[in-house]
Amino acid sequence: MTLNTPVALNAKDILPEAKDAMLLGRVWSKAANGPCTVLIRDGKVLDLMQIAPTMSGLLEIDDLAGALRGGGPSLGPLDGFLDQGDGTGQLGQLLAPCDLQAVKAAGVTFAGSMVERVIEERAKGDPALAESIRAELAEILGGNLRGLVPGSHKAAEVKTHLQKAGLWSQYLEVGIGPDAEIFTKAQPMSAVGCGAQIGVHPASHWNNPEPEVVLAINSRGEIRGATLGNDVNLRDFEGRSALLLGKAKDNNAAASVGPFIRIFDEGFSLEDLSTLRVHLEITGEDGFTLSDHSDMSQISRQPADLAAQLLNATHQYPDGAMLYLGTMFAPTKDRDGRGKGFTHKTGDVVSVSSPSLGRLVNQVRPCDAVAPWTFGARALMSNLAARGMLK
Repeated sequence: MTLNTPVALNAKDILPEAKDAMLLGRVWSKAANGPCTVLIRDGKVLDLMQIAPTMSGLLEIDDLAGALRGGGPSLGPLDGFLDQGDGTGQLGQLLAPCDLQAVKAAGVTFAGSMVERVIEERAKGDPALAESIRAELAEILGGNLRGLVPGSHKAAEVKTHLQKAGLWSQYLEVGIGPDAEIFTKAQPMSAVGCGAQIGVHPASHWNNPEPEVVLAINSRGEIRGATLGNDVNLRDFEGRSALLLGKAKDNNAAASVGPFIRIFDEGFSLEDLSTLRVHLEITGEDGFTLSDHSDMSQISRQPADLAAQLLNATHQYPDGAMLYLGTMFAPTKDRDGRGKGFTHKTGDVVSVSSPSLGRLVNQVRPCDAVAPWTFGARALMSNLAARGMLK
């Protein structure tokens, strides 16, 4: 595969295993000349614009299952939006299944990633130092952090112990303390969807994907469903200073979400998220491969608790929010020599998957080589108004 070769996908590649999953998404329809909210049913893309022209609006509907029972007019087969590669097809293009919602993320929610954040901090963003620091800290921190409930009395005791040992860190504070780290991952409308290129800052030399479950939350704080996400991360930037978190996280095409939001119903619930295994596969043009997974059963903070820390009496999101839940995965497999660890290369194909949620696939490019983000909320409103979709 060369850098100019689109990522070839078909419907079977990206759909979840459950045939009766209620899947909501967004596509750019060539026929409509704009974005459409859609329901995926029996391999067909059904237009939901007459029900709600935005995903934010769809998730506000109380009886969503009832509203979707009749579906909508067909825009064609899902393969028609995939058959040209890069998440594009003869009929249009897959988009991230969110629009006006804030795109937020919870950090340091798994003990394994907690250790890696401490390593980044101590290495000051230098990947060459990571291996020795990992060997020094992993056993000490891993033993102390295993099974801890954040904010508990036991967690407070561990904090005191680590402080006395000179091992306390700002990452451990948000990992086991009472307050979660929740930050802005990307701006509304800026996330990219399945098949699209994802961006890594060209000045970064130590970075990685973060395969995560993403909650779809409406303005009332109700968790309506879940999807997959890749929280592309710059380890060197954040490692130099936690104050560079914005630059490490919010870059052009650095937030990938999709392929579809699976709505909670009788066959899929919030409780089911605790049993999910999120798989990650990376294939590089240099022949490098990496395969790993993140188990939601190992998360330190429960999804409902993270959602409540995001949206509550002290902070509202009138258009709803998408919330990345964090990952236990931090790649350490050497790529360019012993002790050099993992970092992305241009052309890497990254696949984040779970049988319950489908498969999210993207290809890595430098942020300034990915098409710039130009279609924001103002463009969306103009497009919908021109199509007579605003009531």
